[in-house]
Amino acid sequence: MAKWTAFPHDAAAYTYDTASLKKHWARLHAGDAEPLPMDAKVLAAWALFHAGEFQKAVEAGVKAGETGAKAGITVANKAQAIYATYLETSEKAKLALFMEVAERAEAHIAADPKNANAYYCLAFALGRYSQGISIAKALAQGLGSKVKSALETAIKLAPQHADAHIALGAFHAEVIDKVGSLLGRTQGASKDAGITMFKTALKLNPTSAIAMVEYANGLVMLEGEKKMKEATKLYEDAAACTPLDAMERLDVEMAKAELED
Repeated sequence: MAKWTAFPHDAAAYTYDTASLKKHWARLHAGDAEPLPMDAKVLAAWALFHAGEFQKAVEAGVKAGETGAKAGITVANKAQAIYATYLETSEKAKLALFMEVAERAEAHIAADPKNANAYYCLAFALGRYSQGISIAKALAQGLGSKVKSALETAIKLAPQHADAHIALGAFHAEVIDKVGSLLGRTQGASKDAGITMFKTALKLNPTSAIAMVEYANGLVMLEGEKKMKEATKLYEDAAACTPLDAMERLDVEMAKAELED
């Protein structure tokens, strides 16, 4: 595995030992509704993830998964997907990383069909891959229905999964933005459903910077200029969030970048 780009911020505030990670678990995982792992190796992999050690988190998660702790695969997939989203600079490498996550997630689903985050990681990776190759091309390849179905399954298995609601809202918004509401309907996309998903995500996880950013993006895609003021307020709220880990820090930095544009 080639050496990945390091997390570019000070991670001191995001370094957790076992006790502090358990203490902050509910807040750190308000987005993905991941249960607190009983396996020490999986917990250690999550500590690496939260501290921005994404490559080490992938390696530790995969290793834990290979030794029977299936929950390790979730850490590996999430760490790789977040790294590819924010820190990988090569477009080709980024797409390859997303496809690898999707393949691991499919295997995870086969091994543990009631694991909500296995479906979420599959949808997240395929969704980001789709954005990379163009939404229209992805829809033609049937990836849209795969993403939608995986997210709906994740929500069915874990109704409190705020991140799955965000991603499903983004699916509706992206499809309508790229192919229009008429063609979007053939993909099961609807403006009202998208807005509802974003609102639900924020209700489930009110301090989530990424929920605010994606809702803002969705509003602009679905409603255009008339929602720019509301979107800007959401970006401002996201930029003002206090991150508790490396992923949240990257979300907040993205919100700040949106405001500068």
